Amino acid sequence: MSPRRSEPDLSYLLDHTSHVLRTRMAAALGEIGLTARMHCVLVHALEEERTQAQLAEIGDMDKTTMVVTVDALEKAGLAERQPSSTDRRARIIAVTEAGARVAEESRRIVDGVHADALGSLPEEEREVLVRALGRLADGHLKAPVEGAGTTAAPRRARQKG
Repeated sequence: MSPRRSEPDLSYLLDHTSHVLRTRMAAALGEIGLTARMHCVLVHALEEERTQAQLAEIGDMDKTTMVVTVDALEKAGLAERQPSSTDRRARIIAVTEAGARVAEESRRIVDGVHADALGSLPEEEREVLVRALGRLADGHLKAPVEGAGTTAAPRRARQKG
């Protein structure tokens, strides 16, 4: 006999819905030749002058993944590495005009995927869900527990966006 649950399986609910949302996002962004990582870099590089390391932190990417992502953006003519205007030792990721147009389109796509997911809920539940998830992400579930017994590799905190 298996033990009875006293609480809903929150891990499954969050993991499953997150996985499905990521696959839908990947498919939608793939239609314009972007990955979610490429979208993240473009959008956040447009907000302000940021280094590759800063963008990697925002997008929860390791150094190698970030290099590959920026290389792909450069190859596509959407971004380029340039010297920083404030620190001549640093290099920033600058979005090209074509990259800015693609970022605008990708932002609409991402917003649409999110709107579709939320739109599948009754209107009165949408705001409650977003508010509750935000409270968990900014509160009780803000940082992972590290140490003995953890099976997952530690992750950097991802910024909203």
